[in-house]
Amino acid sequence: MTQALPSLETLRDVCTTIAEEAAQEIMRIYAGDHGVRDKDDRSPVTDADHAAEAVILAGLRKLTPGLVIIAEEEMAAGRVPTLDDGRPFWLVDPLDGTKEFIKKNGEFTVNIALVENGRPALGIVLAPATETLWRGAKGFGADRREGKGPFTPIRTRTPPTGGLTACASRSHGTFNDLDIWFRNNNLTVADRVQAGSSLKFCLIAEGQADIYPRFGPTMEWDTGAAQGVLEAAGGEVVTVDGKPLLYGKPRFANPHFIARSLAAR
Repeated sequence: MTQALPSLETLRDVCTTIAEEAAQEIMRIYAGDHGVRDKDDRSPVTDADHAAEAVILAGLRKLTPGLVIIAEEEMAAGRVPTLDDGRPFWLVDPLDGTKEFIKKNGEFTVNIALVENGRPALGIVLAPATETLWRGAKGFGADRREGKGPFTPIRTRTPPTGGLTACASRSHGTFNDLDIWFRNNNLTVADRVQAGSSLKFCLIAEGQADIYPRFGPTMEWDTGAAQGVLEAAGGEVVTVDGKPLLYGKPRFANPHFIARSLAAR
């Protein structure tokens, strides 16, 4: 018999603690030698990626024994688990924004997501450098905490009448393709904000931005946790043909997508 999972509320609270423990490891290494090297795909990896992932894997395996975990550095090392048909699974990016970590600009995050029926049911995003944590769970909404302060609810906004605030990745590309897409979709952009990592989703979730089109390659662990936060806050993440961005795909590669508040359609 399949063991029942704890409630989403319990999973959310325990994963908050797990993310905080991973963040402590990241900041310990952030203060010294990062141990930077290249993976087989020539993307960078650091000691912090591995240390944080070890903390998260240990915590999740204790919390939900037997549940499949898809984690970035495990995958990079060739340890690719098989998904159980129909069963929930975890997605982990222990340090999203490794390039930002190396640059020491603070724009990197710990990401933990629970996927149920192809959709993120729970997302935890923690920015260790600023001690800011966003989280969302299906049926429980989304909230945000700075440092040791209280959690406060967050929601997406209705865009200002002057136009949208659009997000773009700090380490990828230019606005040219985005400008064409906005024009073709009759969307007016009044302001732009660049941010690394999954922080772009969180800016939309807390009502500081409205839309983030992504036309470059991403993997499921890059987006799962942040999508969980955004959807719980009243937003959506869809493919360019308007279908929900789903999880558990072959090779875990995402198509191009648009993250946005529902009012920014």
